[in-house]
Amino acid sequence: MALEMKVPSPGESITEVEIAQWLVEDGDYVEKDQAIAEVDSDKATLELPAEASGIITLKAEEGDAVAVGEVVCLIDTDAAKPDGDASEEPIKEVKKEEASAPVAPVTSSKTETYAKGTASPAAKKVLAEKGIDTSQVKGTGRDGRITKADAVDATPSMGTPGPGTRGESRKKLSMLRRKVAERLVSVKNETAMLTTFNEVDMQPIFDLRKQYKEAFKSKHGVSLGFMSFFTLACVRALKMYPSVNSMIDGKEMLSFDFQDISIAVSGPKGLMVPVIRNAENLSFRGVESEVKRLAIRAREGQITVDEMTGGTFTITNGGVFGSMLSTPIINPPQSAILGMHNIVERPIVRDGQIVVAPIMYVALSYDHRIIDGKESVGFLVAVKEALENPEELLMDNNISKALEM
Repeated sequence: MALEMKVPSPGESITEVEIAQWLVEDGDYVEKDQAIAEVDSDKATLELPAEASGIITLKAEEGDAVAVGEVVCLIDTDAAKPDGDASEEPIKEVKKEEASAPVAPVTSSKTETYAKGTASPAAKKVLAEKGIDTSQVKGTGRDGRITKADAVDATPSMGTPGPGTRGESRKKLSMLRRKVAERLVSVKNETAMLTTFNEVDMQPIFDLRKQYKEAFKSKHGVSLGFMSFFTLACVRALKMYPSVNSMIDGKEMLSFDFQDISIAVSGPKGLMVPVIRNAENLSFRGVESEVKRLAIRAREGQITVDEMTGGTFTITNGGVFGSMLSTPIINPPQSAILGMHNIVERPIVRDGQIVVAPIMYVALSYDHRIIDGKESVGFLVAVKEALENPEELLMDNNISKALEM
């Protein structure tokens, strides 16, 4: 019996997917639940498991856009599993005539002579170091020979390609990447996006992590990273400035009394933005555990559409790639995003003295249609205050209780 495998719905409002890659070949025997293809939707890349065991017949090509519910392959469930490994190819037997075929003699290259346009050994060496071909140099020596002086005086033509490779490659963008591109362009065109900046003295967090990170990891099994401090600082600031935790819905402003924080992480298919639900209810341990769980799922390609839907505010960390400063783009339909950057020792004034401190530049991009400048600047200042005084503002002056030590 031939079982028709149809494209399942990967999520609400998704009507079609794209066959990103077949993981099997036409005519292969597949086992039930074996991953047979990767499909791209406009929100994520998902694996397509076989619904039964049997011989597979592919009905779509890689790169094809197929509607949800459309048949993409057939599985012959009556076919018997082949014995042995069909992928092993028999060793080719070399015919006696081939083995004893005479080897063509290698002809030596013609001895170079000093004719017109020919470089002397010294000139050839100089031209090679400059990456200049002899055809680009006019010889002034006898009979047009290229002398060492000619080579020294020669300069490469700016319009002539050098000796390096000049290859090109063309690859179709995945449906996910195309959708991300469309959304980013729409954000720039449809929102009144502005960015405000500030700097954070990270020394207090450095001191806390240095003192407690080993005990924290030993007890909870996760590291005490920067993301928990930033997440809880944002939760506090979002409560103080609720318009930053809002979004436009038609002609209305939709505000939330909870904080679902989207965390931008890098996955094998590009940027993923899973959501930490109800971050306002989580401790430092809770945030770090959730960040680790979501990051692993994103890197392994297991993240689902539901896990990336519904955030109210986003945090992105370009600092892990070395970024000093950027203007992050809002993650629609949200209205604001916080950008973290690398930490660099810089001179600052502290208590009237110039000292060297670990400084991070932070950026808040926001939709000016519903967030005023006063609120955006106030929000970022609130984040800065919490990060520079975490013991009081994030830990209620009880570090052991906050870290559950």
